[in-house]
Amino acid sequence: MATSGTTAFDLQIDDIIEEAYERCGMRTNSGNDLRSARRSLNLLFSEWGNRGIHLWKVKLNEKALVAGTATYTVDTDVNDVLEAYISTTNAAGNTSSTNDISLTKIDRSAYAALPNKLQRGQPSQYYVDRQTTPTISLYLAPDATTYTTLKFYTINRIEDAGGFTKTPDVAYRFLPCMCSGLAYYLSQKRAPDRIQLLKQLYEDELIRALNEDGSRTSVYISPQTYFGSGS
Repeated sequence: MATSGTTAFDLQIDDIIEEAYERCGMRTNSGNDLRSARRSLNLLFSEWGNRGIHLWKVKLNEKALVAGTATYTVDTDVNDVLEAYISTTNAAGNTSSTNDISLTKIDRSAYAALPNKLQRGQPSQYYVDRQTTPTISLYLAPDATTYTTLKFYTINRIEDAGGFTKTPDVAYRFLPCMCSGLAYYLSQKRAPDRIQLLKQLYEDELIRALNEDGSRTSVYISPQTYFGSGS
């Protein structure tokens, strides 16, 4: 039997809203209802930011290091910095002789305890200040001689829902839980008798999507052995 041969299925925002309302047992063409649903969808995306790392929103960034400058701003859509390293070249200049040095992430208390935050040298640590415009601070402040570029992986915010004919900024494996989540959010306003059912369906589908949204790597576990002292 012939198959479609395509793997391009996606949903527009208006399709997602229609699907969610149908799960609430209703249909609507009201402009106010559509705006309300889009607002709920944006709130759902915001709530996903508290659910962990979404691989499709991980991005590699880079900044040119400036001698003596310890703090650098990052894009406003950045939620957090996951890993960082300094490099002898920028991404476009990568060659077989490029050297990278990984940096250790520290918290606010550890960074605050550093006595001279502008002491120059080769950076080995970084601190992320997660404000409206996030910043990343290096210690030591770079001398920018050998290592000239800061490279770092960020987890970025999901884009806003936008126009009704747009498609969501969501990986295909999250489409089911997105529709379930919006249905659950709408039920709180329009179908309170279905709240518990829709919440359970949403949480189940979200857990499956989050479990799938990971990198499969080999794990090696070595048991620790303790030997008692001889008598």
